[in-house]
Amino acid sequence: MIHLSPSLLAADFANLQRDINEAQAGGADYIHVDVMDGAFVPNISIGVPVVKSIKPHITGVVDVHLMVESPERYLEVFREAGADLLTVHVEATKHIHRAIQQIHDLGAKAGAAINPGTPVSVLEPIINDVDMVLVMSVNPGFGGQKFIPYSLEKLKQVKALAAAAGRDDLLIQVDGGVTLANAKEIIEAGANVLVAGSAVFDGKATKENAEAFVKLFQEV
Repeated sequence: MIHLSPSLLAADFANLQRDINEAQAGGADYIHVDVMDGAFVPNISIGVPVVKSIKPHITGVVDVHLMVESPERYLEVFREAGADLLTVHVEATKHIHRAIQQIHDLGAKAGAAINPGTPVSVLEPIINDVDMVLVMSVNPGFGGQKFIPYSLEKLKQVKALAAAAGRDDLLIQVDGGVTLANAKEIIEAGANVLVAGSAVFDGKATKENAEAFVKLFQEV
């Protein structure tokens, strides 16, 4: 099954509940929350109070992507705020395995993210411990960037790594520059959770945009 995880970074922050409702009405079963600290990435976004506020309006998976230094400091508070899935960057922590264990101890699913310049090989020691791998297909920190073509090769490598480990259940997420035009080749490369920002939240037809992605997922 392919999942759509619209990124709130592209939503109307004055109308988050409306945009979330429309995306879900269109078939989105995840909602992606980008948390940025201005240190690990050159931008600051939203935090715990926003996640806590939107949690009651999300019927699917609250997908929290921590683009922050030393994410271990924030795992418990985001879990308490309603995160179902917590993703941390291997580049942001000295102890990625410990962070994954901490997430599981909190009762959430754990994801490990890698930036465009990070090789897939860093995932080998933890491939049996994570619930999801997130391949960043843009440099993190800002929405609206163009998809980096080499990301397709990295998705294939993650898929092969998962297959070698017998991890048919592994979620493989891609984030950055995802559109209806490139979604098919992204899925064919191995992704089964697609994060889309401006391609869903365009301020005009959020429900219809989500429906178009879900329709494409069913045809692939």
